[in-house]
Amino acid sequence: MLFSDAERGPRETLATELRDYPEWHRGRRRYGVWLAPVTDPALLGYVGDAQRQLADLIHASPQRQPHLTLFVCGFEQPARVADDDFSPAQLQRQIELLGASRGPACVLPLGRPDSFASAAFLPVGDPSGRLDGWRRTLGEAAREVRQAVYVPHVTLGLYRRRIGADVIRRRLAQLAPPPVPLRIGQLRYATYDARALFGPLESRHCLMLDAPAEGGSPCSRRAVPVQHFSVQGDEA
Repeated sequence: MLFSDAERGPRETLATELRDYPEWHRGRRRYGVWLAPVTDPALLGYVGDAQRQLADLIHASPQRQPHLTLFVCGFEQPARVADDDFSPAQLQRQIELLGASRGPACVLPLGRPDSFASAAFLPVGDPSGRLDGWRRTLGEAAREVRQAVYVPHVTLGLYRRRIGADVIRRRLAQLAPPPVPLRIGQLRYATYDARALFGPLESRHCLMLDAPAEGGSPCSRRAVPVQHFSVQGDEA
């Protein structure tokens, strides 16, 4: 549920504790995800400004590069034993499949800031189904680690304390809308240290997208501002 849904949204935020989570990683070190990095200076500047305006509500995460999570792979392990393990064979197959069907670079619309119970974020639209297509391709080689419906977004920050819904809606409404859309020119497989909640992302594989065909990218044909996404499920 989202705070933008006044009737069914959360009543307050969920606070994230700054600690190690051994019950989650169980001694495993690196956690892998496919993502699209935010590289546009204007959008990076906007994200930084929004984080500063929400600094009293969210945890600081200066080491974590802003990005759109595309597919959550799980813990890197030599062989898949647990449900959330991810093997080198699975990664290699994903790279092969995605490389064969990556398509051109594209532009995706961004909505006004919204929030899950756990995190404030920028909604990302997918009017031509590019994200869905990439996710289906990646899912042919591995089962995604997911506890909620996929909601494309760029995270602004996880909440550090419990805050009522009215306050969250008011604070988010004070933020300006994103000045530019999200431009996707590459897809990356990256990992982070599972013991460091906001540790840096380490890129392990970068897949550059093709140059858009004349007339614009298929993603950008309907790249209009997205004002509201009616979705369910929390993801940070």
